[in-house]
Amino acid sequence: MTVALDETYRRRAAPPGSAQFLSWLFAPAAARGPLLGIFALLAEWRALMDPRTEASVAAAKLAWWREEMARLAGSHPVHPISRFLAALRASHGPLAASIDFRPLGAAVEAAASQVAGVPVERGVDLAAHCNDLLGGPLLVAAQLVAPTPADQPALRACTSALAAATYLARAIADYRREARIGRMVFPVDELLSAGIDNADLTAAAVPLRLQDYLRSLRGRTDGYFHASLLALPAAERPAQRGLLVLAELGRRHLHAERPPQAENTRLREMYWAWRAARRAANAKAT
Repeated sequence: MTVALDETYRRRAAPPGSAQFLSWLFAPAAARGPLLGIFALLAEWRALMDPRTEASVAAAKLAWWREEMARLAGSHPVHPISRFLAALRASHGPLAASIDFRPLGAAVEAAASQVAGVPVERGVDLAAHCNDLLGGPLLVAAQLVAPTPADQPALRACTSALAAATYLARAIADYRREARIGRMVFPVDELLSAGIDNADLTAAAVPLRLQDYLRSLRGRTDGYFHASLLALPAAERPAQRGLLVLAELGRRHLHAERPPQAENTRLREMYWAWRAARRAANAKAT
């Protein structure tokens, strides 16, 4: 049985012109459904993590999603997005057993922890948090494309690095909004080491010590994006080029001095996405 994803969820998952939309657009046909389903889940959870969402409401809804991810792992989901993902897994027949949905439950747990204001205490733990929050879902999308990839460690390295880069890029952009409601998106030990306190994170004028920290963080984020782009061997790149488009666009956004104007954004980002997808599609041949 074919299950289609409702247009409302499709638009929230990949708004026209967004990096998610371009990732979906330039992905091979077999990868579009998996990317769309995972982007849809992440969009639902990101909305609940938004500082404008009442924390108690977000916590209650994430508790429901925790139960729903357990139902999905057990092959009896009820939400339209979950049913869409379950149908994608079932379409692989005997290979479906190798596709594990449990990382999606870990992602809900990580989202709930962030909503509750639980900080990442140590910088060495940040990558694991990012992987739980974003890397696991991206890996599920990749496995729904190719249930038995030739190089599973490389695929995990790609999605883990992309998750860390995406988290840090968002944290750099949103840290002030998060800090104003008492959430710490950067590792506590790094902030203490840099002499940064809550007042610095909420200040309208960014203090020099915070500027220095953000500058070093941008360098680390760029490194993660770069690692994600390089992680996959040539044989894996064509099928997973949607992930590489995400990494390319994320890196470009990170280095942009200011957000480009809307009309130019579409042309420029379309070109970046097309180039990343073309390189990936041609990788196996070279």
